[in-house]
This record gives sequence, structure tokens and C-alpha cells, in this order.
Amino acid sequence: MTDPRPTALRSPERRESILRAAVREGLLDPEDALLAGFLDLDAVAATVGSLHRAFPDSVDVLHAFAAKANSLVPVLAELRGLGMGCEVAGPGELAQALAAGFDPERIVFDSPAKTRRELRRALDLGVAVNIDSWQELARIDELLADRADTADRAEHGAPEPRSRIGVRINPQVGGGSIGAMSTATASSKFGIALADEGNAERLVEAFRARPWLTWLHCHVGSQGCTPDLMAEGVAAVAGLARRINGELGRRQVVGLDIGGGLPVDFHSDLAGPGYDEYVERLRVHVPALFSGRFRLVTEFGRSVLAKSGFTAAYVEYTKTSGGRAIAITSAGVQVATRTVFAPESWPLRISAHDATGAEKRGEPVAQDIAGPACFAGDLVARARALPLLEPGDIVVLLDTGAYYATTPFAYNGLLEPAVHGVRVASDGTVRFRPLRRAQTVEELLARTGG
Repeated sequence: MTDPRPTALRSPERRESILRAAVREGLLDPEDALLAGFLDLDAVAATVGSLHRAFPDSVDVLHAFAAKANSLVPVLAELRGLGMGCEVAGPGELAQALAAGFDPERIVFDSPAKTRRELRRALDLGVAVNIDSWQELARIDELLADRADTADRAEHGAPEPRSRIGVRINPQVGGGSIGAMSTATASSKFGIALADEGNAERLVEAFRARPWLTWLHCHVGSQGCTPDLMAEGVAAVAGLARRINGELGRRQVVGLDIGGGLPVDFHSDLAGPGYDEYVERLRVHVPALFSGRFRLVTEFGRSVLAKSGFTAAYVEYTKTSGGRAIAITSAGVQVATRTVFAPESWPLRISAHDATGAEKRGEPVAQDIAGPACFAGDLVARARALPLLEPGDIVVLLDTGAYYATTPFAYNGLLEPAVHGVRVASDGTVRFRPLRRAQTVEELLARTGG
């Protein structure tokens, strides 16, 4: 079982030393660098190591990082160096994964709306494809038939696809606590609904007619889904794999992509449920997963990076309104989109620091922590008890290594902040490397047709 205590890599003291170093080096500056994201690469390596260790060596498993959680090319390259593959959900993420150096056979392409052009490119490269619907399956048939016709005209045999091709299944095991992040409900837009009338039989026949269909895929949801619910979805898809292989009388389904979605503890420095705890639940619900009968792919994203990063912003102004203290900062909807629009589902911890980066002391006062965007709801925290903030102080949004600053929302022309990678030497020396430089006004104008 995962040790529930916070490790030194997630300690407030480590974050404070990084923040202080960032101020000293000018990576945070009240004039020129009001906002920045930071990713502790040592902590990332430790988390990836725990993921690799959680699955037994007897299982052939590819851990494909979900690029949507942080698609910065240097971050993807870092994860590739730690032995991960990459899951992508669109042409941009595919390009980023390739730029990060991932071999195509270690990339998995998931999306409910893949175009012909996108599918053709994935098949050309040999990227794994998870088919999301009956119509997409028909589209793959057409693309493969076109290739066969070309091969015939060239007097070659019809080529087998280079890609691993699977079908995404909606196991319909129910939703978690966040409806928008639950993908295995009865009417989810994702995958082929397993319990809908006739679908299981139709899937068996689809595999019978297509020897190149060799994988099944499921993803129950992200954040808000318990490890037990996730494991129940995997069990349903593993049962379908056994049925297909049994009825076909051959081992056609050779692999299961079991998705990701392990929830993150956004309320403390604890790691939350660990990968080993999830593997334990998988052993309970679907022991066949560890028999060696199937190759596996996972698609964890948020849980790999969230606890290893934070976003820091200066307080520009403070005021009171209706008796409520308000701190206006540079961190709002553009870097904390989900928290601003759905605060009950995506609350963030916030720490308060003085201008040097040192933790701020003082009697806690209920304060709204507001962003710079021009609408009333741009708040990253409401009535949060913190030492009273003043202009020039720094607020830190914790657990934001995934999404947040690396997935900015273009509102009011607010510029994308810099993101810095961090390593801390054994003597305490903090070293930074750029992961994304801050966007300039000139780049914003070019992007918006100026």
C-alpha cells in the first residue's frame, strides 16, 4: 500500500525553496514575470517510478502518458526518457509527441472525432488507434481497402496495418462524483456501449471479420472516479475479450488498454490513492489481467504530474467589498479554467508568500483570491482563510503540474505564462530549465491575425 505521508518531494519546505530561488533569479518579478508555472522534475521521476513498480514484471505493459494533461514538448520528452509512451487525442498532440521523440509504436491515438486525414496519418506512421464508434470502424475499413487496392495494382499482397488497432468500449458501469469527467455512464459520448442491445454480439462478429482488430480499450473517467469503479470497467472489457477469443476459437484480442483517470488528492500534500493501490483493486476485480494473457496499456495523465507542480502569481491590488477582503492577482481563468468555472469539483489549495517567496505568517483572514479577467466569476478561491495579503505578495496555486498553466485559456488576450522545470541538487541548489517561455504580445498578435 502506498505510504500516505507526504514525501520530501511534496513538502511545503521544498516548494518554498523553489519559490525563493525563482524570485532571486528573476523568474518571478513584479514587473516582468507576474505569473509562472513550475514543475518539479525530480518529483515527476519519482511518481513515474512508482507507476512502473506498481505493475508486476510478469505483465507486458506500456504506460502511455495522456498528453492532454501537459503537452509541452520538453515535458513529453522528459517522460519519454523515463520509459513512458504517449496517448494523444488530436493532430496537435500527435505532432507534439513526435517532436518529443516518441516512437510511433509507443503512441496511442484516442479521439471520438478522428478525421480521415488524421486516421490515414496514424496508419501511415504505425501509431496505435482506438476506434470510438461503428462509423469510425467503417471508415477504417475504407482506408484499409484503399491500401489493399493500391497494393494489388502494385502487384503486392494486401498489407496488414502497421498499427495496433482496437475498439473503445463504454462498459457503462456508471459515473463518478464529477459528471463531466465520467465517461462510462449509460449515455456517454465515448466508445461503443457494451450493454446496449445487440452490441456485444455485433462486436464479436466485427472481430471475427477483421483479424487485424486485436485490442480493446476502456476509460471510465478522470478525477471523481474511485479505483473500484475504474477496475469494474476494466473487468467488463476483459470479460468481453475472453468472450471474443472464446467464440472465435483463437487468441485474437491480445491486448487491453485500460485507460487512466486515477484521482488526485487536491486537499492535502498526500499522494491520494497510489498506483499500487489501484493495481490491488484490479487484482480483486479482474485477476486475469495479471495472468500474462493480455498485453496492457495505461493512459495516466493528471496523476503523473499534478502533485509535482505549482503556479505562482503576484498580488497586484487588494481591496475590501461588502466587508470581504479581495486580492487581485495575475492567476485566474486563463491558467485555472476548471477551478474558476467549476470550483466545487476542482478546488485548489493556495499558499501565501511574501515578496521574497517566504511563507507569509499572520492571523488567517477570509479572502477572495481573484484573477485578472474581466468577469465577476474569475476567482480561484472564495473566502479562503489566509494571512492577509498585500500588493507585492505572492500566491501559489498548488497541485497544478497537470493542466492549469500548461493548458491556458485565451481570454481577454491574457498572455501564456512561462513554465519552468526544476531540479534540486543534494546540496539544496535549485536549478531551472525552460519548458515554455512566456508568450509575447507580438506572438499573440500573430496568432490573432494582427
